[in-house]
Amino acid sequence: MADRVIRRRRVENDVWKTLGLQADEDLSRLPGGPILVPLAVWKQRRGELLARGEPVGVWLGAAEDPADLAADIDRLPQIAVQFPKFGDGSGFSTGALLRTRYGFRGELRAFGDIGRDHVFNLARCGFDVFRLPDQRDPADALAAFHDFSLRYQGSVDDPVPLFRKRATARFQ
Repeated sequence: MADRVIRRRRVENDVWKTLGLQADEDLSRLPGGPILVPLAVWKQRRGELLARGEPVGVWLGAAEDPADLAADIDRLPQIAVQFPKFGDGSGFSTGALLRTRYGFRGELRAFGDIGRDHVFNLARCGFDVFRLPDQRDPADALAAFHDFSLRYQGSVDDPVPLFRKRATARFQ
């Protein structure tokens, strides 16, 4: 079975290969097609990766700073953020920073130990592609986009908080 992702709120086959997840992985020869490389590989081989003529994106680990990609934001069609364990929420902030502070407009992917419970809030932080672990069904996670009809806090997807919308509506 092909790897599947949620993209544009639909489940589809994943054409991107995520490289560098295994410590002993040989990255001397890169596969064809769209690839996601770790930040360290991007820093070492940036010129080579840009010249390869196929889509290349970068993935960030939980402790990596999105500022390291600031100069290349417009060159990357996709940036991915790894969630190494279910309870690690640092990637939410990374996603929001990439969208708001650094102006990233490409696809923002969440991958790793994420599940249905994360999807709604990841989307609020600017993520639009979700690669769930193999044991979790992305089709089941689609329902998460409809879990809440109102959102009190402002976020990347809707910066105006509910109380401000209601106050504005009263005076119109």
